[in-house]
Amino acid sequence: MKKPILSIFTFFLFWSVIGQKTIGSVERLDDEINNLIPSKAVIEVLADGFNWAEGPVWVPELNGLLFTDVPENKMYLWKEAEGLSLYLNPSGYTAYAPNVKKSGANGLILDPKGNLIIAQHGDRRIALIEKPLNKPGAFKTIIDRFKGKRFNSPNDLILSKNGDLYFTDPPYGLSGDEDPLKEIQTNGVYKLDAKGNLSQIYSDLNRPNGLALSKDECILYVANSDPKKNLWLALSLKNGTVLNERVFFDATNKKGIGFADGMKVHSKGYVFATGPGGVLIFTPKGKHLGTIRTKVATANCAFNLDESMLYMTSDNILARIHLKQ
Repeated sequence: MKKPILSIFTFFLFWSVIGQKTIGSVERLDDEINNLIPSKAVIEVLADGFNWAEGPVWVPELNGLLFTDVPENKMYLWKEAEGLSLYLNPSGYTAYAPNVKKSGANGLILDPKGNLIIAQHGDRRIALIEKPLNKPGAFKTIIDRFKGKRFNSPNDLILSKNGDLYFTDPPYGLSGDEDPLKEIQTNGVYKLDAKGNLSQIYSDLNRPNGLALSKDECILYVANSDPKKNLWLALSLKNGTVLNERVFFDATNKKGIGFADGMKVHSKGYVFATGPGGVLIFTPKGKHLGTIRTKVATANCAFNLDESMLYMTSDNILARIHLKQ
């Protein structure tokens, strides 16, 4: 999503007793959260100085985390031993499609083969970089149009076990709904099935953003990043078709910086969703257990391979927190 106008900068940072730069705290609303986050866990700041960090994904091949800086059109790699390095420049705008804002990549995922699938804001397409990722090659277009019209600016994406690709297409990579380059008037949620058939499965959100599948893949969670309708929906699926919908959690009047945005589902079914205040943690039924309060607007999050860490892209910061296994 776009960077909020209001932002709190690095004066919130402080040094812990062991010299690790940290930020914020964990708000525990229910004891169940203690099964996920240790009582003494702190939010570590791993790197900062970004314009708007997004799209984190853990890449086993690289033994590190890839993430994007959307306005700067760059992608970074963070590794425990080496720290931060520039991975791709450009990451999401290559003049493939007309775009005045020229934003970079946003959401990132891996396919079962280990290829990197990218939601490219600026190029207005879903693209792929083939493995091996230690020597990234050229972008390959997966899909860039719906019924002959260019996408607005694909934002986030997820693959189902059967190979269906779901993604959102808000206008954040354009200059808004009135941008003359906007060809599709709805801001939809799409499914590209494993056979290459594309369908718009939902169109009733004005700012669809992050999305995730429940563990049984019967529910597609979708965020809407609008201050007047700041919420997550749960869309019931059958064979990739939406049967019905319900509000999973409405954060419209909830205090805290940030809008409903990126999310990930833990192997135990818990939903980690970035939104007002940081990363909100929910049960599969939508009970709010607590919030990892990062003190800055948080765009997205990702687990490492064994779920011992949660990485968070928060405004100008890359952060993480230890989790219980």
